[in-house]
Amino acid sequence: MDGAIENDSLILRTDTDGIAILTLNASKSINALSEAMLAALSETLDAIAADRRVKVVVLRSSGNHFCAGHNLKEMTERRADDDGGFQYFQDLFAKCSAMMLRVVRLPQPVIAEVRGIATAAGCQLVASCDLAVAAENATFATSGVNIGLFCSTPMVALSRNVPRKMAMEMLLLGEFLPAARVAEMGLVNRVVPLAKLEEASMEMARIIADKSPVAVKIGKRAFYEQIEMPLEEAYDFAGRTMAENMMAKDTVAGIGAFTRKEPMPEWNGE
Repeated sequence: MDGAIENDSLILRTDTDGIAILTLNASKSINALSEAMLAALSETLDAIAADRRVKVVVLRSSGNHFCAGHNLKEMTERRADDDGGFQYFQDLFAKCSAMMLRVVRLPQPVIAEVRGIATAAGCQLVASCDLAVAAENATFATSGVNIGLFCSTPMVALSRNVPRKMAMEMLLLGEFLPAARVAEMGLVNRVVPLAKLEEASMEMARIIADKSPVAVKIGKRAFYEQIEMPLEEAYDFAGRTMAENMMAKDTVAGIGAFTRKEPMPEWNGE
């Protein structure tokens, strides 16, 4: 499927050559993760998960910035609720966490393409993606502590991407860090000039799209499952996973082509 799909205009989707390009399209609010944005992004991810034609996802943004996190204006309005907004806040953070889990559990790899700021839940979104490419002008922060709201849910994804003391530095200081610094931490894979940002993320996406989708799907799922396991259990799990992978038609064809010194076959995703 090639073409453009819109989800109430908050998420723009364009598919080309097995790559789904999703654009956060609320630049006036710095692409804040409002209730509507969370719903639109969740719906789009669910559709992609069921679409075997999509091999990899690129997540980018409209405007000059990636994502400012939650919509604080929208949240503040719920202070008028009888309980001060407590139930609403619980539901909102649960919805956001569920969306982040959708990114992690999506069969296809997701590449964050970051320009400008990625703060709080916006930084969490970058950390939840499998890979990230950032422009040199990008800055990252878990800055909730500056306004009295510790970034507890962003902490979950952040602390699974960077060493503990670096995560605590970001969480406690709330400072905006340049792309080069967070690349050193391990939060992003590559930093490129802004003019080269889309080219860099699409190059990475095309390389992944050229791989066997069944191998990539099995590998992504296995990575996140084994990483929380004790070492011996992880090896047992990984061995079973590789045995499962060996049964795939793509694997039989790929190994056969390699041993015969032939070009790789057209992958059928089975």
